[in-house]
Amino acid sequence: MHADIPTEKHPFEPFLPPHARILFLGSFPPQPHRWSMPFYYPNWINDFWRILGLIHFGDKNRFCIPGEKRFDETAIRAFCEQEGLAFYDTACEVRRLRDNASDAFLEVVTPTDIPALLRQIPLCDTLVTTGQKATEVVAAEFGCLVPPVGGSLVLPGPGTLAARSIRFWRMPSTSRAYPLPLEKKAEVYRRLFETSLSPGDR
Repeated sequence: MHADIPTEKHPFEPFLPPHARILFLGSFPPQPHRWSMPFYYPNWINDFWRILGLIHFGDKNRFCIPGEKRFDETAIRAFCEQEGLAFYDTACEVRRLRDNASDAFLEVVTPTDIPALLRQIPLCDTLVTTGQKATEVVAAEFGCLVPPVGGSLVLPGPGTLAARSIRFWRMPSTSRAYPLPLEKKAEVYRRLFETSLSPGDR
């Protein structure tokens, strides 16, 4: 523990459309000076929204504002509402052991109550982590194995979730520090979406 380092509380509310089918969990947002919008995956050099643009529209810049280095928060929120995509992170409070956005230097102070999130979105049957630290937190929470990158397993349902079948996917990090080209990451994420049908297909 590093009690001499101040903690940071999560800056965003959970984004939980009532009909959400997929819950994405990262580790924790970067510092505000790295944001291009006040929403999930806000760092301009993080490729999460480019990957979703490529998968769903064949256009990696679909959620980018032309001529500006920022994402279109309004378009992103509308898309996620329509597609039933929910977002939060695996930590509510952290310490940054170094002044950067790397998960390797995040100390989780207060982990997220993931079952409580899932109870708020009763139609959700897919949980997705977007990096190593988030994956480790989920595996510890549910007492399950860590899936391989691009792989999945069915979570053991704790308590009131026991009757629900929730598939846990571990995706590659969308940070450019993760050594995989954008198009290759999109191929992995595409398999997730092909397996988890959109609400209109259910």
